[in-house]
Amino acid sequence: MSAQVVSVSGMTCQHCVTAVTTELSGIPGVTDVSIELKPEGVSLVTLVADAEVSADALGDAIGEAGYTMEGAIETS
Repeated sequence: MSAQVVSVSGMTCQHCVTAVTTELSGIPGVTDVSIELKPEGVSLVTLVADAEVSADALGDAIGEAGYTMEGAIETS
């Protein structure tokens, strides 16, 4: 299992959380997504997957939901 944390800007409400969670959950191997919503800042998204997900795949999924991935915080 691999846990990754990325920062995402533009998320302001539960609808945003649902949109990002839905897109990230569609990535093969992803088993869990949790989001620490910060409506007036950068939210933290934690993703657990069978293997590390590429930054491109994460950015594409988050972009598809309508938000911007600012960067990776940590990978474990």
